[in-house]
Amino acid sequence: MTWKRVLSGFLVSLMSIVALVVTGLSALLFFAQDQLIFYRQPAPGVPPRAASLVIDAVRIATADGLSLHGWLGRPVSAAGQGLPLAIYFGGNAEEVSHMVAQATHFPGWSLLAVNYRGYGGNAGAPSERALFSDALAVYDWAAGRPDVAPACIAAIGRSLGSGVAVYLAAERRLASLVLITPFDSLRAVARRHYPYLPVSLLLRHRFDSIERAPRISTPMLALAAQRDSVIPPAHALALYGQWRGPKTWREIAGADHNDLDSGPEYWKAIADHLARAISEKPNGVGSK
Repeated sequence: MTWKRVLSGFLVSLMSIVALVVTGLSALLFFAQDQLIFYRQPAPGVPPRAASLVIDAVRIATADGLSLHGWLGRPVSAAGQGLPLAIYFGGNAEEVSHMVAQATHFPGWSLLAVNYRGYGGNAGAPSERALFSDALAVYDWAAGRPDVAPACIAAIGRSLGSGVAVYLAAERRLASLVLITPFDSLRAVARRHYPYLPVSLLLRHRFDSIERAPRISTPMLALAAQRDSVIPPAHALALYGQWRGPKTWREIAGADHNDLDSGPEYWKAIADHLARAISEKPNGVGSK
């Protein structure tokens, strides 16, 4: 029966190796998750010019004393007016200066894009808690401006930023919400990519949007990429199914995670959703 002992020893050795590999990968994921989740872009960008916009650099103070750099784009034709405002929250590897000029796609709206802490030359280190707190500071700063209609503030969140935008909708009154390649929770996405690791125990930044969804009545547009290899549409659908408020689903055919904004249907879907938020006011305004 020597062969049985050899086989048993082999299996024990194999299981030990597997356990060591899983333990090593788990440790790597735990200690490297900040770098994996928050892929900071250090250099501040210069927003492109748009003849129809006035683009101002802004500084917004956070609750813990930092100063976040961003840009506010407003239509030249509406100087001095209190306009609807869309606040943009970018992806995990996005420096957002490029986004402010896209306000030209949304007639009658201003657009505010602020880099996360640790991004675009901003001080500080990003985390779930810090990004959530900073989102409230950005909203409160915007709501106090005379050139912003406080009852008509919307949020646009892309990828990681969808989690920030959902949190904001749960804590502040929004007229509308646009979620681009959104997810149900970061834990669910991590499980898909690392099915062999105990991600529920390892993950510090959970961005649990699906837990908040049943409490939010803000009208929401979900924009998904049909071939998304980073956040497959199933995650967006899970969140969409739990959303309490009015909701619209748009899936961009043939698009992947980073190129779904390359076609005109993407911008039109967002513009139409924002336009409805204004046309349906006051019933379209409210988050809780």
